[in-house]
Amino acid sequence: GEQQMLAIGRALMSRPKLLMLDEPSLGLSPLLTQEIFNIIRNINQKDGVTIFLVEQNVNMALKYSNFAYLLENGRIVRADKPEVLREDEDIKEFYLGIATEQSVKGYKRYRRKVRFR
Repeated sequence: GEQQMLAIGRALMSRPKLLMLDEPSLGLSPLLTQEIFNIIRNINQKDGVTIFLVEQNVNMALKYSNFAYLLENGRIVRADKPEVLREDEDIKEFYLGIATEQSVKGYKRYRRKVRFR
């Protein structure tokens, strides 16, 4: 956590308009992840810095973002507000790990390959 905060602090010294962060929660405990994301939100809201965040923790990324892009094989296949993406059944099942009633009934949905195009 200290290394992540140090890296963010060093980046902020140049007073950027855009801050790109790649996996800020990588290897951190849930408590430290929460702290890092709170810091990121404060940087965005209080300092007016735009944050471009790459994060595999989809739940956390959607919780703290204003807009989200879903990449598949390096291409943007979905782009929307986090609230909209959180309600999408495929995203719930395949990215957030939330089973739906349909997915519990059978394995066809599990076996199919999801393409969002």
